[in-house]
Amino acid sequence: MNEPIDSATASPESQRCGLVAIVGKPNVGKSTLLNALVGQKISITSRKAQTTRHRITGMRTLGATQFVFVDTPGFQTLHANALNRSLNKTVVGAVSDVDLILFVVEAGSFTAADERVLKLLGTGIPTVLIANKLDHVHRRADIAPWLQEMQQKHAFAEFVPMSAKNPKDVERLFGICEKYLPEQPWWYDEDELTDRSEQFLASEMVREKLFRLTGDELPYTSTVVIDKFAEEPPAKKGQKRLVKIAATIVVERDSHKAMVIGDKGERIKRIGTETRQELEKLMDAKVFIELWVKVRSGWADDEARVRSFGYE
Repeated sequence: MNEPIDSATASPESQRCGLVAIVGKPNVGKSTLLNALVGQKISITSRKAQTTRHRITGMRTLGATQFVFVDTPGFQTLHANALNRSLNKTVVGAVSDVDLILFVVEAGSFTAADERVLKLLGTGIPTVLIANKLDHVHRRADIAPWLQEMQQKHAFAEFVPMSAKNPKDVERLFGICEKYLPEQPWWYDEDELTDRSEQFLASEMVREKLFRLTGDELPYTSTVVIDKFAEEPPAKKGQKRLVKIAATIVVERDSHKAMVIGDKGERIKRIGTETRQELEKLMDAKVFIELWVKVRSGWADDEARVRSFGYE
């Protein structure tokens, strides 16, 4: 790979820019990989399948190259409700108009769910197999025969065994992706990290804390709606702006509502506190957040309500 050009001196003629889709079944580490590539947390992560629900774009400009990453929801085959139909449509749309696809699987593993995602990928767009979570593989010698098996499944452009948590692996991945991106001027400013609004990031952060703090008890259909997002400029010079947020956590049943609130309101208080702390760092602002919980049974099966909650 050529030495990266200092971005400050990169003329539009020498710039590269392109779209890179990150796809895979739920829980293979796609959002962790996106955050590592962007260099900051913009996509929420949790052990719960189906945490990512939207097409999120993250940008990273290195040298003369701007990488525009599209993180997709994990392709769902378990439940055919309106929410999942919307999510799967997002995945199919994301892989049809990009310059490069990163197909993420767990190193040494290939399940029926991985197979279903692979079937969505045509042969017209170069696809790199990301064998993620390499740090979980005890015997590296087992990977070579597995990679040979994977070669039979699809005409992958390259194979990259790696861990999204290893900075050196992430750095190496940039060098691999760069050569697939077209030579063209950048689409975003050099210091931009995401095309999502602060309001969207706030709802995602509440949802992440919700899933992390309720474990596997809470169904993934629970969602978060931002009712109010207002900001006030700093009162004095040197102070930070104030962001006031009111959000509603939408659940399917009264028992789920009780679970989210927790004993004497402890759990919802903790969700609010952890969200506030993370948003204050992310937004470089003072954040005030109020959370409410409402029961809306069957919303994930209702096309109109799925749309009203911001899903396409």
